[in-house]
Amino acid sequence: MSDSNEAFEKCRTLIDECRAEISKRVVGQQQVVDGILMGLITGGHILLEGVPGLAKTLAVKTFSDITGLDFKRIQFTPDLLPADVTGTLIYEQSTGGFSVRKGPVFTNLVLADEINRAPAKVQSALLEAMAEKQVTIGDKTYSLPEPFLVLATQNPVEQDGTYSLPEAELDRFMLKILVPYPTPENEVEIVKAGGKPEKIAVNKVLDVAKINECRNQLENIKCADEIIEYIVSLVNVTRPSTVKNHAGIRATAAGRNRDDILKYITFGVSPRGGIALCQCAKAAALFEGRSFVLPEDVKRVAPLVLRHRFVLSYEAAADGITADDLISKILSLMPVP
Repeated sequence: MSDSNEAFEKCRTLIDECRAEISKRVVGQQQVVDGILMGLITGGHILLEGVPGLAKTLAVKTFSDITGLDFKRIQFTPDLLPADVTGTLIYEQSTGGFSVRKGPVFTNLVLADEINRAPAKVQSALLEAMAEKQVTIGDKTYSLPEPFLVLATQNPVEQDGTYSLPEAELDRFMLKILVPYPTPENEVEIVKAGGKPEKIAVNKVLDVAKINECRNQLENIKCADEIIEYIVSLVNVTRPSTVKNHAGIRATAAGRNRDDILKYITFGVSPRGGIALCQCAKAAALFEGRSFVLPEDVKRVAPLVLRHRFVLSYEAAADGITADDLISKILSLMPVP
C-alpha cells in the first residue's frame, strides 16, 4: 500500500473511531454524526433542524469531549444582544480606559441553540465570525480560535416568536441536517439509558493535529473535471434566471422536465453551493478511504448541501413541494458522468 493510500486509510479508520465513541452516548442519528464530522473536516458550519429532545446538543457536546476542543452554548432569545454573542468593551474606572470582554463565540465549537428565536441584528453578529473567522469589537478585529465551527439549531414546528434566517446567513451554512425521530429500536436503547447519557465516559480520539491531517488529505482527493461539470450542472438547473438561456454542458439534460422544476424555484443556488458540494463530496470519499470522488458521493451529500440554498416559490408551498423533493427530481433527471 502506498503512503498516500495509507494516509487515506488512516483517516477512514479515525472517522470510524469517532463514530464508535459518539455511539456510546448518541443512539442512531448517523446522519447528524457524519454531518458534524464532515463540517469539522471541511471547516463548514452546520444548521440542525429538528424538534427538541433529539440529542442535537448531546451530539455537539460529545464531539467536544472526543476532540478536546473548547465548547460553548448560546441560547438565542428575543432579548439577546449582539454583544452577548461577540463581546463588548468594558469601561475600567481605575484606568479610565476600556478593556475587551470577549463573548462566547471565542471558542472552537459554538452551539447556537434555537438561532431563529433571536432577531436579525443578533443573527447577523454571527455572520462575520462564520464568514471571516474573526470578530470586530470596537475598532479592533480579533481572530477566532482554529478550528472554529458554528452548529445552529432551529425548531421547524414552533414558529411563534421566531425570526426566519435571511438567505445570506443560510448560505453561510455548509450543511443543513434534518434531525429525525429515533426508530423504535433506537428509542428502546435511549429509554434504557435512563436519560443521562452525558455521564457515559468517552475517549479522546481526535485532536487539532489529526483534524488538520484529515483536512490536508481532503485537498489530495481528486475530483475529475466530469464530476465538477456534473456539480455545476446540478447548481445551474436551480437558477431560473440563467438556465432558460443556458446551453451548457449538462444543464439542458433535464429537457422538457426542466420547467416543472423551475416553476417551484424563485432564487437558485449560489456559486458557494457548488463549492460546498464539491468539498462535501470529497469528504464523503474520505469517509470511505478513497482518493477520488464518485458521482454517488455527490448524490449522497446533495440534499444536505443544497436544501437550504434556494428559495421556493408560492406554487411550491401550494403544491406541497419541498426542497428535498426538487433535489431528488433534479438528481433523477440529470445524466451521471
